Amino acid sequence: MARWLVTGCSTGIGRHIVHAALEAGHQVVVTARKVSAIEDLLGPSSIAVPLDVTDKEQIAAAVRAADGAFGGIDVLVNNAGYGYMSAIEEGDDAEVRALFDTNYFGVVDTIKAVLPQMRARQSGHIINVSSMAGLVANPPNAYYSATKFAMESLTEALSKEVASLGIKVTAIEPGAFNTDWAARSMKESSAPIADYAADVGARKELIKAFANDLPGDARKVADACVMLTTLESPPLRLLLGHDVLKAAREKYTALLASIDEWEAVTKDVGY
Repeated sequence: MARWLVTGCSTGIGRHIVHAALEAGHQVVVTARKVSAIEDLLGPSSIAVPLDVTDKEQIAAAVRAADGAFGGIDVLVNNAGYGYMSAIEEGDDAEVRALFDTNYFGVVDTIKAVLPQMRARQSGHIINVSSMAGLVANPPNAYYSATKFAMESLTEALSKEVASLGIKVTAIEPGAFNTDWAARSMKESSAPIADYAADVGARKELIKAFANDLPGDARKVADACVMLTTLESPPLRLLLGHDVLKAAREKYTALLASIDEWEAVTKDVGY
């Protein structure tokens, strides 16, 4: 049995992770900005705590609640986040900064709040819920991708920093899954520019059209998270979905081809 803290549990992948962890016999600190949205997840092995990951005081309070109820946190799942669609030029400054505050800095602050106890015990597992958009960037998700690319580099560096301390770190990259990400929780620029309508705008409309008909089963993402915590040597990254697998292979194949094509120029920079 492990002690979990999961962020962003009101809907989607976070809610499924809570169910999967409880069914596996773990204790779970269930969090959301509004506790009323997660009261149905309460039970003998779970507590509900209000948590907006942009609020450091609430993060600290959630960690204290975990300590009080279960004696600590063994598994931290950073799931809280949302999408934002716009061309780069269209992006609203305040909205983009708010996006980074939740999707990236919220993850940083939560990790920093939990690491001291994991270091003291020389054990723990941090799972960051990234995205296919954290590996491959396309319109209209430039800013969302930027938050997830930042999470990917954070995860990679963190894994090297804490490996000798007995702490494991994994990023999962789901593709298109049937959650609220592309529907209720999605935000977009308020001032679209006509010149981008045929490309960025069309992609926005396509995402919205299929928002409630995506192929991935979010429960299987949750099962994968639970599985990761049972492994002695979990992967740094775990891609989830046929779409992300195809996209990643295409990207890295093209990258390797470009590296080979420009190798002479790459090398020809010394004195």
